[in-house]
Amino acid sequence: MSMPRPRSIARELRISLGLTLLAFWLLAAGLAFSVMQEEMGEVFDSALQETAERLAPLVIDDLYTREDTSAPRKLTALRENVPDEYLTYQVRDGSGRVLLHSHNVSADPYEAPLVEGFWSGDEKRIFTVAAVSGSIFVQVADSLDHRREASIEGVTALLMPLLLLLPASLIAVSWFVRRNVSEVDRLKRVIGLRDSGNLAPIDLKDLPIELEPIQQSVNLLIKRVDDALEAERSLTANSAHELRTPIAGALAQSQLLLSELQDGQTRDRARQVDAALRKLSVLTEKLLQLARADAGIGKSAVTSDLSTILDIVMEEFLRNRQSGSVLHYHRPEKMVLSREVDPDAFAIAARNLVENALAYRLPDTHVDVHLKPDGLRVSNLTSTKTLLAPEKLRQRFVRGHSLHPGSGLGLAIVERLATQMGAQLELTATPLAPDQSRFDASIVFRDP
Repeated sequence: MSMPRPRSIARELRISLGLTLLAFWLLAAGLAFSVMQEEMGEVFDSALQETAERLAPLVIDDLYTREDTSAPRKLTALRENVPDEYLTYQVRDGSGRVLLHSHNVSADPYEAPLVEGFWSGDEKRIFTVAAVSGSIFVQVADSLDHRREASIEGVTALLMPLLLLLPASLIAVSWFVRRNVSEVDRLKRVIGLRDSGNLAPIDLKDLPIELEPIQQSVNLLIKRVDDALEAERSLTANSAHELRTPIAGALAQSQLLLSELQDGQTRDRARQVDAALRKLSVLTEKLLQLARADAGIGKSAVTSDLSTILDIVMEEFLRNRQSGSVLHYHRPEKMVLSREVDPDAFAIAARNLVENALAYRLPDTHVDVHLKPDGLRVSNLTSTKTLLAPEKLRQRFVRGHSLHPGSGLGLAIVERLATQMGAQLELTATPLAPDQSRFDASIVFRDP
């Protein structure tokens, strides 16, 4: 089932104005044609009547000078092969018999009655003049086809300019609509650039007065959202900072307590407390990173060598006894990755990708970290059962099935920072065996 086409104000304006303009043009042409047809009819009738009245005395004189009136007399044409002879005439007596007729009509009497005035049939319009006390009738006929032809030629002459003017009018309407709607498009584009990473007020100059309230309302909404996000970030950062010290102290006390207790139920409970404190410490650290990511630290005006930043991060992991033995760092010699990115933001993103791979790798497998010309890729083998859809893994507080402690914020933080750094987080899972897949998490920078 196809999706409905989205509405467009500009398109609807062009269509409605174009159809309205076309309707008015056709209405004007119809009215003009109606008036023209009526006036042309009056002109034709006037010419028909005047011809009959001027012809009547002439044919009467001709009849009285002629001796034989028993058979209809046909007048010969003065010129042969004259085109477009539309008027014909007959002279009839009181009984209807044809006494005289023009060369371009037969001797069969017209269908018109012998009554003075106009009469219309299917093919002719006839004007009748009575003479000699109503004993002689002169009938002059005009072809209705001629009148229709004249009307068609008239309306054609009227519509021909319309065929040229109407497209020009539609083009002008479209141009004016596009020109005026361009201000709406400009405001739409600027509003579309606003998100939680860009909450700068909109300051468009020379906006039409109809759009000024929209700009003011959007700016007011942006300020409210910015205030709410800032309050949320401040609460998260302050809470995490305040929790760091007591958690670290509690962890130290739990370690001291474990060293003093003998094996038994009390020591097991102490281990549970220690594990809970470590999980809380990890969550606190991730919340701090999330607060910094929400603050928009990813972009920088200064170009940084990110390959050096990655070297420092990897050195920290490689020195650790647990992670160093399973990490394989692939760094081509003399490769430099330079971007206008905040070093701390890139370090946080890289550290989260490596930590995620270490947490979800299969036992006795390693983690590969590749420095690429366009970014960073971290790969690990994992169980297919622990994998979730990439769309879900990008969400906050969502994590795969693993016994390793985690907060479900690592990939969400990387997603947020990658967007700010002008990069993209790509997550792919490639099945290798019935219960084994290779999981790749990559930060791919767009062209600098």
